[in-house]
Amino acid sequence: MFKTRITEMLGIEYPIIQGGMARVSCPELAAAVSNAGGLGILISAGLTPEGLREEIKKTKSLTDKPFGVNISLFPSIEPLPNDKFVDVIIDEGVAMVESSGFKGPDEFVEPLRKGNVKLIHKCAGVRYAQTAERMGVDAVAVVGVENGGAVGTLDVGTFVLIPAAVSAVSLPVIAGGGIGDARGFVAAMALGAEGVVIGTRFMATTESPIHPKAKERMLQAREMDTMVIMRAIRNNHRVLKNQAAEEELKLEERGAPLEEILEVISGKEAGRVFSDGELDAGIFGCGQVVGLINEVVSVKEVIDGIVNGAITIRKKLDGVLQPA
Repeated sequence: MFKTRITEMLGIEYPIIQGGMARVSCPELAAAVSNAGGLGILISAGLTPEGLREEIKKTKSLTDKPFGVNISLFPSIEPLPNDKFVDVIIDEGVAMVESSGFKGPDEFVEPLRKGNVKLIHKCAGVRYAQTAERMGVDAVAVVGVENGGAVGTLDVGTFVLIPAAVSAVSLPVIAGGGIGDARGFVAAMALGAEGVVIGTRFMATTESPIHPKAKERMLQAREMDTMVIMRAIRNNHRVLKNQAAEEELKLEERGAPLEEILEVISGKEAGRVFSDGELDAGIFGCGQVVGLINEVVSVKEVIDGIVNGAITIRKKLDGVLQPA
């Protein structure tokens, strides 16, 4: 039932991938997703190459299943040592790289292929998926504007974006944005996706490293409690509404210089939200699917719920879609 090109490519039981999330995608979370039959992902941004190696080794100590590493191609104040990250990933035998950002991953295609590492590029538009296909990636993950964190500048929703991407590329398409339960999973597969990437739902799990206060805030949030900021600097991000996000929006509206905006959206301030539970200190990346989350459970419970729920939905549809 769950055999797709993605499960075959990555050697996983279910086509469910945990997205790379700054300050969230730790070894414990990634290993829990992989152990539950999906594919966990570590984050490389913010680490040194040796720091990434330690994270990979720790993840290996927690799971013997495949997992991946996210490589960020977004603009960064300090250049990221992505070429060295790739060397570490190949050396450690990691199964997959998830690249994401404005810039294409073309410089990593050949080294990763030679290192027997699959490359999935995550983007927010059909034309970017087509470019990634021309570069030679193994699959594309396409995220709609409902997505938490970076959402691109095209403002296309998941229900339109996924079938458009499936029609435009021959590669396997992974769907993201607004997916957090069996209903979203089945809908994505019906749209032609061969897997899903989930971020926000995995934030509100027992294995997630974010502060309990941040998880509790997610349970209180509804689908209207997120907002898109950073449009003025063409780095659109969906975040949970809080004082920092409102402040950033006011800075944009009055044309504040980039340096002033960066003070509000800095990783250090966002870290206070997730590490210390200071919920208004910095931006809180979060998707609209937060409005469908009403409890903190284990990663295994999330994935089992998606899988079992998908089976139930399929049976229901079999009864509804009877030929006349």
